[in-house]
Amino acid sequence: MKSSVFSKVSAGLLLASGFIAWVSTGCSEVETFSVNAPDGIGEKIDSIAAANASKQSSGDTTFLTVATSIVGAEDCSSGWWTVWSDDFAVPAGKTLHLEFINHTSGANNWNNWNVCVANMAGAKSTSDNSAYGEHFALRSDIYGWGGSLSTYDAGLLKSNYLDTDDSGAYLDDFDGDGDIWGDFRSQMEGAECHLEFDHATTGMLYFTGTSACDKYTYVETYEQDLGTVDDVYAFLICDGSYFEMKRAYLTSSTHLSVDDQVATSIVASDYPTSIEVGDSNYVGNAKFTVTYADGSSAQVDTSDVTFSIDEAYLTTPGTYTVVYSYSGTKLGNNSTSVNGYYNIEVTNRIVEIKASYTAYVIGGAKYVTLSPAAVNVTAVYANGSEASLSSDLYSVEFTGGKVVYPGTIGTTSGIATVTYSTASGESLTATCDLEIKASSLPAQTDPVGAEDFSNGWWSTFTQDWAVASGENQTVSMTLSSLQGGNWQSPCTILRKADFTEYAVVRMDNYGWGELGYGTAKLESNWNWDTFRTSLTGSTVCITVANNGDGTASVRYYVVYANGEEHYQYYDNISVDADDLQFALVTEESYLVFD
Repeated sequence: MKSSVFSKVSAGLLLASGFIAWVSTGCSEVETFSVNAPDGIGEKIDSIAAANASKQSSGDTTFLTVATSIVGAEDCSSGWWTVWSDDFAVPAGKTLHLEFINHTSGANNWNNWNVCVANMAGAKSTSDNSAYGEHFALRSDIYGWGGSLSTYDAGLLKSNYLDTDDSGAYLDDFDGDGDIWGDFRSQMEGAECHLEFDHATTGMLYFTGTSACDKYTYVETYEQDLGTVDDVYAFLICDGSYFEMKRAYLTSSTHLSVDDQVATSIVASDYPTSIEVGDSNYVGNAKFTVTYADGSSAQVDTSDVTFSIDEAYLTTPGTYTVVYSYSGTKLGNNSTSVNGYYNIEVTNRIVEIKASYTAYVIGGAKYVTLSPAAVNVTAVYANGSEASLSSDLYSVEFTGGKVVYPGTIGTTSGIATVTYSTASGESLTATCDLEIKASSLPAQTDPVGAEDFSNGWWSTFTQDWAVASGENQTVSMTLSSLQGGNWQSPCTILRKADFTEYAVVRMDNYGWGELGYGTAKLESNWNWDTFRTSLTGSTVCITVANNGDGTASVRYYVVYANGEEHYQYYDNISVDADDLQFALVTEESYLVFD
């Protein structure tokens, strides 16, 4: 279990601990700075300062060689991540101190000192050394970010920037114009800087950055669990800035002991919201953040979290609750557990699809038109169960638009290819033959209409044929027409058993109906210049499909006497799947059925 720690030293103490005052050109003499703090904090600061002075006088200080005394171009032209100071090792149990004069172009807040803590010296990227990694980086304008080696927490970056006096005025707004960052940029030129990196033996690193200027002393602090007691390395980075290095030295860490803290809550994030049957990874890439009694928080290893879930999820679709718990303290000791939960949906994964197509012909129909809705698709699930697959989940592609009948049943190989895309992006396909069956519905034996075309509108009808849910019925006929108008051709009526109409759809791309026609989608390929003059002698094949999902389709396939082929489609007509029948009506035309 990765441990994290809590320091007894307050934020105010961190601001002052280990600071060694020194004077250099560029700023006036630095006086001891003050921040708003509880009573008694001053005595604690003085105590720590005295302890640091004692350490130096007793030989606790180890001075380091500064090989590069001027870091960056002195005209502040060095760009970001192009010039660095020496790398300074920070062993566990030691505090690194860097003292230097900051110079800035003054263009931006970040054109000042920047620091980084990494795992090795020399390399500045993985292209230099694949083992190189960073813990965090900080700027002097209270901004930072994390690296790949440990977790950065912006909430722990503190400062005395924007502190106020008793009247509420900002202490760092020197001219009262409200441009606090303008004051910061001008003050940071020549600032005397002291950066401390306290690497505790617990693996924590406590940073304090102090920039002492003419009118204010800027202090920012940060702490992060590095998760290591191996040496880490700190270095400065130029960005429109340069530094006059003065001293670098090590002293003992001021964080030699810590108080342990019990966990008070745990929260999960980035957990999966759904998995498929048979997938046991209900944790996925979830992260777990624990909050401790001192208010701090840290992400804990998933291996240290225990889980409870109904194992029925492995074979049964549904929504299940994953309960997780953690029973560690901040230092990794055992304690009472904290708990949380999230819900996860288990879906039944489709591993295969099957497809079939059965066409029913009434009487001696010469053709069968192909309709996507007439393809029956069955899903085979991971647990072995099967069920019909909704038509809005797959696509159908035909190798032809019509089939001549009578033909040899079941020999039209691969008449349709069905494709289904799984949630993971996998494509499942199936092909199906067309099986043609004689309908159990009675054939229309008598012609409909008048041979002299004297039959008026809504006067001559066929019988009604019922179409069961999920089935289709096809009827074909030879048409003779007065050929005076497009409407002198068969129309299809979709209605209930009590003759309540859903829709009436004509052969010439026109229809109506208050119950069902409003949702209809129309498609045809007519040549309207020759439509009515080519009607007589045409073979007209009409297929009505009850899609089983509350919609129906009507498809006309027409072959003129000269062999020219055309179609008229109506899809997505709203109907009651349990109550659908159709009949034909014709005006000033004559129908002889096959």
